Amino acid sequence: MDKAQKATIKQDYQLHNTDTGSSEVQVALVTKRIESLTEHLKTHRKDHSSRYGLIKMVSARRRLLNYLKSRDDARYQALIKRLNIRR
Repeated sequence: MDKAQKATIKQDYQLHNTDTGSSEVQVALVTKRIESLTEHLKTHRKDHSSRYGLIKMVSARRRLLNYLKSRDDARYQALIKRLNIRR
């Protein structure tokens, strides 16, 4: 993922103009990385170190989502619906 893709994701999910680190932005960025790594692992099935990294990313996203749910359930519901994350 290059800087331009990161910038567009940040613009799509930010809460205000200078927001770069809110839970929504972080979850969206991690989700994009998870999707790209999943595509990589479909062709490289024996890449176990990348699979381990994928598991760590999914866990990090889970923790961020749990935090967001504890703070504001409406924002959490809107985010998982927008990202098509099943929970």
